[in-house]
Amino acid sequence: MEAVLQFIEQQIEMVRLQIQIHIDQHPRLKSQKELLSSIPGIGDNTAATLLAFLSPVERFHSAKQVVAYAGLNPRIRQSGQWAGKSPIAKTGNALLRKALYLPAVVAKHHNPIIAAFCDRLLARGKRPMQVVVAAMRRLLHLVFGVLKSGKPFDPKFGLA
Repeated sequence: MEAVLQFIEQQIEMVRLQIQIHIDQHPRLKSQKELLSSIPGIGDNTAATLLAFLSPVERFHSAKQVVAYAGLNPRIRQSGQWAGKSPIAKTGNALLRKALYLPAVVAKHHNPIIAAFCDRLLARGKRPMQVVVAAMRRLLHLVFGVLKSGKPFDPKFGLA
């Protein structure tokens, strides 16, 4: 059993290395990965995953489209005067949502824009999981902005 686990770990490491080599061989992917890595909360693995799902970013015209692609947009539930809660749509890419969860948790503590946003939501009485999902959405907005503009993350820009 130990040998099987060790073999699987070696295979995982080999795939990670191949992904890194692929990104390094393509200048555009390499520069986009560096841009994504400038966002607090986004590491190398998350940057590679985001590039895999979002490239080419030019196919999206707005951050709303990226959010809908990830399935993080609200699903409206209303009829006449009645309006229910608005959960996320989940019609988008589940793997992309999964890849954004831990980076959003990290960004809540280390990204000044997302930390301030989460503090405001908690002060308004939102539940912790709602705050994490909102942080995932906000993180995706930052990712789109950085990739579309071609400029690294600047915390002063978002706090203004």
